[in-house]
Amino acid sequence: MKIALMDSGIGLLPAAAAVRRLRPDADLVLSSDPDGLPWGPRTTEDITVRALAVARAAAAHEPDALIVACNTASVHALPAIRAALEPGIPVIGTVPAIKPAASDGGRIAIWATPGTTGSPYQRGLIREFADGAEVTEVPCPGLADAVEKADPAAVERTVAAAAALTPRDVRALVLGCTHYELVAERIRAAVQHTDLPPVVFHGSAGAVAAQALRRIGAEPAPTAAPVGDLTVIHSGRPSRLPAAALSYAEGRLLGVATPAR
Repeated sequence: MKIALMDSGIGLLPAAAAVRRLRPDADLVLSSDPDGLPWGPRTTEDITVRALAVARAAAAHEPDALIVACNTASVHALPAIRAALEPGIPVIGTVPAIKPAASDGGRIAIWATPGTTGSPYQRGLIREFADGAEVTEVPCPGLADAVEKADPAAVERTVAAAAALTPRDVRALVLGCTHYELVAERIRAAVQHTDLPPVVFHGSAGAVAAQALRRIGAEPAPTAAPVGDLTVIHSGRPSRLPAAALSYAEGRLLGVATPAR
């Protein structure tokens, strides 16, 4: 079994780690675009061109499924990627976990990139899935870049700025960018108030990993061995996990795999 994941950068790590936990024996293909970072400020047309190139680089390795582990690519390029690769390769997009957040009751905050915050796409998801809950959209300028560079000072600064825009009485927080899941505990520390119940976090990594397995008819087997191979592609070139990836637990989990040759 082989599962490919794509993103502009290391935001694919949480979903890749989730796949690894569900199926340690699965071979993983991680395709990203460090030459084109960041994707957020680009036009829809430019994002689509770059995302298609990253998807095709992954598809060249003949995976059983491709996870678009990037909210920006899912917003702008998912239809084009599906048109190019399906039905031969099932394509799984990433959608902010607004529906499960709303099911918890109480006020919701959605942390996302400035380009996604307030966008017709996100507003549409809120109308469809928030079930009438009060939702605050929180733009997080610079946070994805800080996570990508594994810059602790920049992460702390940008998390603090976003936390200052987050209502104190939020009960659920949706991580609307896959990069943010890598620093979820830092975000939790910034938004949690000791005199209030714990804020419930909602990411997408576990859901898209499980969906990828369902799409190919595979069952979770978390004790399977041996650990599958790891193939890393940077802007179409064979590569290795970047040093920044190994700053995070998810990257270190993947790093224990034997790199594919």
